[in-house]
Amino acid sequence: MQLCKDSSQETIIALADAQMAAADDTSVAVLETADKTEVSPAAKLYFHEKITANNAEYRGVHPIVALESHNTQLAPLVAKAIEALPSSFNTASSNAVPPDAESGPGKKRPDFVTVTRGPGLLPCLASGLNTAKGLAVAWHVPLVGVNHMQAHALTPRLVSALKACSQSRMREPRFPFLTMLVSGGHTMLVHSKTLTNHAILASTTDIAIGDFIDKAARFILPDEVVQSSGDIMYGRILERFAFPDGPDEHKYTAPDTRAEEVSRKASNWAWALAAPLAETRSGSKSKAMEFSFSGAGSAVKRICQGRNEAMTLDERVDLAREAMRVGFEHVASRIIMALRRLDKIDTADTEKIHTLVVSGGVASNFFLKKVKSKDSAHTSTLGASPISD
Repeated sequence: MQLCKDSSQETIIALADAQMAAADDTSVAVLETADKTEVSPAAKLYFHEKITANNAEYRGVHPIVALESHNTQLAPLVAKAIEALPSSFNTASSNAVPPDAESGPGKKRPDFVTVTRGPGLLPCLASGLNTAKGLAVAWHVPLVGVNHMQAHALTPRLVSALKACSQSRMREPRFPFLTMLVSGGHTMLVHSKTLTNHAILASTTDIAIGDFIDKAARFILPDEVVQSSGDIMYGRILERFAFPDGPDEHKYTAPDTRAEEVSRKASNWAWALAAPLAETRSGSKSKAMEFSFSGAGSAVKRICQGRNEAMTLDERVDLAREAMRVGFEHVASRIIMALRRLDKIDTADTEKIHTLVVSGGVASNFFLKKVKSKDSAHTSTLGASPISD
């Protein structure tokens, strides 16, 4: 493969080699930037492909399976990305290799290589980092390490950059904004002031919201539902099980008061889930800027194990809905608390928060979107849309 840097162009080409924090996704992309206009976008995606490790046998992410998937899939994805690099016919450049009959025209050499540096499973991150280092050394270009959480926060701006001005004015969040990162490995509320200035307002003290949903799903879902779903994403299966007809079944009403929010909601089955951090001994945690989901997960486990064979399908559906409601209201409550605290601090109109970005795998849950829309109605919400070519 012939690679060259086209010095006649002032665009930046980056080869991005990224591993998701859950460590079971291997993704590679080629992106080129330019000046954004009304009719042309600020970025062009030449290549983007993701492969997810098959962890179905283990009912969750298995580190060794994820690592083997990275080691198997990463090199072929990089090879495909290199094939997708734009061609360069500038043979006058000292870095250019003229075209020949075997390999065709030369390729523009990336201006730098980016790679996820964390957080995530260390062996999987190392697989990507070592590959990216090799590419950067071979091409004599810089290596840029990217924080996975910061990338989540800025994803809507990238999506906007891939569209022309006339298409994206309402999609690019204006600084400052809040980002709610919800995934299988992370639950974090971030205050983004600039591209490089991000403050963590709250994070989980135990497990992530996605981990809670997945663990609840393993106890609630009947085996035949999992086996017939053809899916390995337990959160997605649980949502379909709880709401088989989709968002029309949500019928969610937000609590009117804080007391109503933290009180247990009675069910038809002699059990009730407590809101996370609502029933600590001193009560001091009920308004703490932090997330906690392990207690709710343990409660779901106890209910399922206690009921065992006596648990009907209708009861399982109700428990699935209640588990998601409790978890998502906990997330929404911290967003509201953060907005109120920031409103007291930031007085200038330019400092007000107008946008909430919700990113991560759990952001695709339609019931979470319903809860957010009810509890955070005074901010516009952007979902970090997946990027596709």
